[in-house]
Amino acid sequence: QVQLAESGGGLVQAGESLTLSCAASGRFRINTAGWYRQAPGQQRELVASITRGGVTTYQDSVKGRFTISRDNAKITVYLQMNSLKPEDTAVYYCNDVYNPLSWGRGTQVTVSS
Repeated sequence: QVQLAESGGGLVQAGESLTLSCAASGRFRINTAGWYRQAPGQQRELVASITRGGVTTYQDSVKGRFTISRDNAKITVYLQMNSLKPEDTAVYYCNDVYNPLSWGRGTQVTVSS
């Protein structure tokens, strides 16, 4: 069974950076990969996505601060997060946007002011 494992979260101060990684086990391919986040009491939302060809989209709130990338050979997706804000605090997940797999545990990102 394919499993997604997110890592790289942590506690940082506003303005600092983090890089998240998402590794997928098993032999399969993710076409359009997405990073999602879920803040306490909020619904999970799509933050950024990237196609196999490298076309990216971003939620307006993270444009210019977050960068999504992928390594197709390693089936790994990254999210570089710069200039972090307290409102970025959430659990971050990755998944296939159009053919979602079982959700991983996510990685907690906490940004203090």
